[in-house]
Amino acid sequence: MKTKLNVGCGTDIKPDYINLDVADLPGVDVAHDLTKFPWPFADNSFDTIELINVLEHLPDTIATLEELHRIARPDAKVMVRVPYWNSPDMLADPTHLRSFSERTLNFFDPAFPECKDRPYYSTARFNIMRKSCYIRFFYYLKINARFLTTPLFFLARYLGAVVWVIEFDLRAAKSDNK
Repeated sequence: MKTKLNVGCGTDIKPDYINLDVADLPGVDVAHDLTKFPWPFADNSFDTIELINVLEHLPDTIATLEELHRIARPDAKVMVRVPYWNSPDMLADPTHLRSFSERTLNFFDPAFPECKDRPYYSTARFNIMRKSCYIRFFYYLKINARFLTTPLFFLARYLGAVVWVIEFDLRAAKSDNK
């Protein structure tokens, strides 16, 4: 049984993953509406879960993260990639429902003040292992700016089109019996 999940895969089919999408496209293993909970997987099913440019299309970020937490095994790797809140990509796509900053997922990590101050937002907990961002030059040249993340986020607050994409590497924080 495969223990990796590619959520909202579209046409990006990964051979070692269960490929999940709302559309029953070639290569999609499971076609399911991601806004309908629960998703068709048992608790603690996956060691690795990826959401690449998916979360911004879903209407309920908190419910989606709670569902990811439910299907993730303890310490599962969860990678979330979304457009940055003031990037041209965020604003250009009419199907984008939510925007994200470098602090958005802090509400799910007990190490951050956002989670400590508002633990009632959700019971899902993830440890943020890494945040990185992508910048673009001349639109097509995409660079992973992992080592410049902090100063770029600072600049991006005041200037648009500095950070285009933000990526969160998470670990599911849960005991073995949850």
